[in-house]
Amino acid sequence: MFELPIINLMQAGSEALLKEIKRKLSLDDVLLGQDEQHLRSLATVQQIISAVKKDGDRAVAEFASKFDDPGVTIDTLRVTKDEMTHAVKNADAKLVAALDTAIENVRRFQKAMLSPDLPAIAPVGAHCASGAQLRIRTVPLNRVGIYVPGGAGAYPSTLIMTAVPAQEAGVKSLCVCSPAKGGRVAPAVLVAAARLGLTEIYGVGGAHAIAAMALGTGQIRRVDKIVGPGNWYVQLAKRELFGVVDIDSFAGPSEVVVLADSSANPAVVAAELLAQAEHAPGSCILVTPDADFALEVQADISRQMVDLPRRDLTQKALTFASAIIVTGDHDAAVALTNELAPEHLQISTRHARKDAAAITTAGAIFIGPFSPVAAGDYLAGPSHVLPTSGTGRFFSGLSADSFRRRMSMIEFDADALAAAIAPLGVLARAEGFEGHARSAEMRVQKSEPH
Repeated sequence: MFELPIINLMQAGSEALLKEIKRKLSLDDVLLGQDEQHLRSLATVQQIISAVKKDGDRAVAEFASKFDDPGVTIDTLRVTKDEMTHAVKNADAKLVAALDTAIENVRRFQKAMLSPDLPAIAPVGAHCASGAQLRIRTVPLNRVGIYVPGGAGAYPSTLIMTAVPAQEAGVKSLCVCSPAKGGRVAPAVLVAAARLGLTEIYGVGGAHAIAAMALGTGQIRRVDKIVGPGNWYVQLAKRELFGVVDIDSFAGPSEVVVLADSSANPAVVAAELLAQAEHAPGSCILVTPDADFALEVQADISRQMVDLPRRDLTQKALTFASAIIVTGDHDAAVALTNELAPEHLQISTRHARKDAAAITTAGAIFIGPFSPVAAGDYLAGPSHVLPTSGTGRFFSGLSADSFRRRMSMIEFDADALAAAIAPLGVLARAEGFEGHARSAEMRVQKSEPH
């Protein structure tokens, strides 16, 4: 029988165990590792990027045939209209209805985020001391690439959670890459694409998909930003191409932290941890001040695992960077949760709202016993593309705002420039840029009479 380990921070030696879990969750090794496996994987990704840059569609098709599906050719990279129609025609009606519900909820939330009454060009409420007009112009990105993983399952929810925010932001051109398996992209993904009005879908996965969207090929036009989760090679490709295009973030293993006390139902808490453990790799951590409650949850996890369909993957996730952590003190439990900066935080405590207000680092917070993380995964409204591996300290989750750019607009008239010319000249010359000073001063110099 498998038992999720308990780390009691009131006992000697516990800090070392907690430190090891934090190390596993950190992106330091993922992005900066120098071990042989990391360097070999990085070299592979760099070779893929170079080949796609040089040979375009031909390289993409070769890599797709090698890594995704042996039947992929240049002519079959893009999903056809007939394939889309077939997927929709054969879709289960309940699936279509569920997708529509999710799309509606996400669209409503993302639309509300954008403050639709805000004009495209808006004053910022402040003026330069000299009187110049300062404004901000907000514009959507022109073209965005969405990566939808394949492999262990089909993820239409990922397409919804990335495409809808982009659409609500005003992005007009969206392309989707998702690996083809058995000669086709997952039908559920194609059905979701159809319900979203998306028609540009390619049966391409992995690092070669990221390279194709970032660099452009004959068929796949380059994008301005790439969003969506992916495996180790996808993350390395995003790292290599960040700067060539924008990306959403670097994603580590999927993770949940449950902050709970003895007021919670241990069976429900166990189920929440096991739900996230269905991702592999994944991390599932319970933080609680109560040692007896920790034992109850541990026992419930063992009982519930027996008949889980994805039991092997679940157990793998639970052995990666997962544990029950007992702090002995409620405030310490809240502080540790903030320190972990989890992707998903589920709070089941006596004062869940108060505890949620004390959290500043989580990607998304699910408050109370009736707010499962699964609701956020599928249909609540906020995007489920969230910062992992402690990056909630500085990254936000994906939203409609992620697909807009802001441009400052600065407008001086003659009087405003004249009022600013003295300090401007002093600063320019202090930095050794005489030409900068002159470019401003000549605009306000009065012409000598003839």
